[in-house]
Amino acid sequence: MKRVPAQAYFGVSAVFHYLGPAFAVLLFARVDALGVAWLRIASAAVVFGVWRRPWRAFAAASSRSRWLLVAMGLVLGAMNVCFYLAIARLPLSTVGALEFLGPIVLAAVGLRSWRNVLALLLAVGGVVLLVDVRWAGSPLGVALAFANCALFVLYIVLGHRLAADGGRAGIDRLGVAMLVAAVVVTPVGLGAALPAFSSWALLGAGVAVGVCSSVIPYVCDQLAMARLPRATFALLLALLPATATLIGVLVLRQVPTWAEFAGIALVVVGVAVHRERG
Repeated sequence: MKRVPAQAYFGVSAVFHYLGPAFAVLLFARVDALGVAWLRIASAAVVFGVWRRPWRAFAAASSRSRWLLVAMGLVLGAMNVCFYLAIARLPLSTVGALEFLGPIVLAAVGLRSWRNVLALLLAVGGVVLLVDVRWAGSPLGVALAFANCALFVLYIVLGHRLAADGGRAGIDRLGVAMLVAAVVVTPVGLGAALPAFSSWALLGAGVAVGVCSSVIPYVCDQLAMARLPRATFALLLALLPATATLIGVLVLRQVPTWAEFAGIALVVVGVAVHRERG
């Protein structure tokens, strides 16, 4: 694993981070968004359970570490639910851009500099454009996208803590967190996922979404986080809104308007400009 550059792991994550959700959008015609979110989390939990036996990592963890794992599981569950409910109402590119306002705000508050002030102004300008375009059509979708944004910040912070001891240990902890997420989401999502069990094709598609969305990108994130400083990882996040836009166009034929494209571009530049504490 160490022979592969950390940036390459991030590149794979950047593609699958939105490729899986793009395929999930295609399932919304047959399965409710909440059901697709459950299929994503549950199938990823099964994969991690078979592959990593994560309960061993939980048994060996300290009491403090167990609380961290539970917290990460709660964040993963809530973040995935908010994200899927948001992309059921808004274009993938819009949700992908709004996702990054939180990290930029945190950087501006934690490390005040002209770069972070500029980054914040650019990002806020982009978000204003996106929200102005989409608020009238789906205020609930915008609210869910902002909730996903806040949870994404927690995912980054907790994810770096999980990855502190190296790639394999981080992946085992991620597996524990995914099992917790599956337990948390099952009461609200299993009922909505039942139509998928009527067809092997639908069930297989749901499992594929889980692997593409919650196994490949999250594992690659852990491998990248274990070797990249948080500031460098945050800088690379500038790729993700652009990736969401490109995949939205290619897979879903969601072509942004000029106003949306300008808003996404401002967010991308803002993410690239901002600097976190090393």
